[in-house]
Amino acid sequence: MQVILLERVAKLGQMGDVVDVKPGYARNFLLPQGKALSASSANIASFEAQKAQLEARNLETKKEAEALAEKLDGQQFIVIRSASDAGALYGSVTPRDAADAATEAGFTVDKKQIALVAPIKELGLHAVAVNLHPEVAVEIQMNVARSEEEAELQASGKSIQELAAEEEAAAEFEIAELFDDIGSAASDDDDLVAEEAPAAEDEEAKA
Repeated sequence: MQVILLERVAKLGQMGDVVDVKPGYARNFLLPQGKALSASSANIASFEAQKAQLEARNLETKKEAEALAEKLDGQQFIVIRSASDAGALYGSVTPRDAADAATEAGFTVDKKQIALVAPIKELGLHAVAVNLHPEVAVEIQMNVARSEEEAELQASGKSIQELAAEEEAAAEFEIAELFDDIGSAASDDDDLVAEEAPAAEDEEAKA
């Protein structure tokens, strides 16, 4: 099926290009999203008549996207989720979650602009692409953690595996300290018994 593009579409073409696409892709994405028109003679003529206006509108929206991109690029957003000790989420982080996190932080981002290859299903820092405009894209970072404290530690560069190892080491240290205290107390008792024994023998000798 041939369509005429009303804006740049990645891996397909620029505004005004007439391209061949699969009918399903055109009907389910390009046409309803307003990214293209079927390449009929009437539509091509209509596009040519409106080309200047479309280009001007595209330039304006591109400038707006570039202004937002300067502020948004590289930003990190925290998403709190329940997860197993191994770091597997009970659920997943979706494009909607990413868009909501950015919006709550004061950025206008739609879930359709979030480009997730697959839902995020593990704790940690995840790079996410945001397509603000057909010609403007940035990358943000989703800090997925079980608590704000854990998110801060992850932001400092520690992975969930490192955090778990540190917690395990701390627990083992506490247990070792406990046993040392018990051992020390038992040793003190032995010393006390050893000190008392000669004293008892002396008493018996005097008697």
